Formats: sequence, structure tokens, C-alpha cells
Amino acid sequence: MPVDAQSFRAAMARFPGAVTIVTAAAGEDRRGITATAVCSVTAEPPSILVCLNRQTGTCAMVRETGRFNVSLLAGDAQEIALRFAGAGGVTGAEKFALGRWTEDSRGLPVLEDAVTTFSCEVAEMTDAGSHTVFIGQITELAVGEAPALIYERSRFHRLQPL
Repeated sequence: MPVDAQSFRAAMARFPGAVTIVTAAAGEDRRGITATAVCSVTAEPPSILVCLNRQTGTCAMVRETGRFNVSLLAGDAQEIALRFAGAGGVTGAEKFALGRWTEDSRGLPVLEDAVTTFSCEVAEMTDAGSHTVFIGQITELAVGEAPALIYERSRFHRLQPL
């Protein structure tokens, strides 16, 4: 019996996910999107994967440039997560008006207050349904100390030690 999209979404809502912002840039044009479909692939070479909806400008820019950054959001960054998810109708480069942004050595946007950031070069990409799966080889990273923002059951949560 096939699984319908609504049941699948309800089941996936139970999987807690780290909340990230995936960013890309081409010249002065910057794009970014909130994503929880981000995970490690391998330590040799250091690589992560991100899944981006092909209808987004961020996906198109990553495909075009072959580069992206991932900023893991801190537990108090819900407003940034919502903004980059499209809340309030904000699109494109307007999203970057919130938060403290800098650039990596390649000129890609990096959130200064992120828990962790990864700068990546696309090593592989493949289309899967409505999304493109990008495997990025990490060229730069930074690690902070703040607890990460988590998304589960359509709500934000903060990590706390048991």
C-alpha cells in the first residue's frame, strides 16, 4: 500500500532536526533558505549533504556556482529561521537584513552568531523528487559553543543536557 504525502510529512515531523541556513552567492546576489535536511556524509574527505527544493533561488544558485555555506542556528535564532523559511513574504537578498552576516574567504554569506558554519564546494549532486541533493566537500569551518536550535513537531526547541 503506497504511503501518501500527508502521512509521510506527519511521520517526518517526529524526526528532530537541527535548524540551518543554507546560503549561496553569485557576485552581489545572495540567496538563503532554512533547511533541516542537512547531515554529515564522511570525514575523509570532510563532507556534508543538503537537500534543497529545486523551485528555490538558493537551489538554482548552488547549481550555478557549485558552492554553498551552512550555518547551524543557535537556540535563540527562531526569527532568522522563520525569515529564511519565507515568513512574512521576505525573499531573496532581503532575508539577510536580519542577523549579523559576514563572508567566508570566497565571498559567501556566513551568519556570525551560528553555532557551526561549513563552507562547501559541491562534489556531487543528484535530483530526488522535488529536491536536489548536494554533497559538499568542506573547505572551511568554524565551531562555537551555543546550544543548537532544533525543529520537531512543527515547533522550535532548544537542546538541553539531560
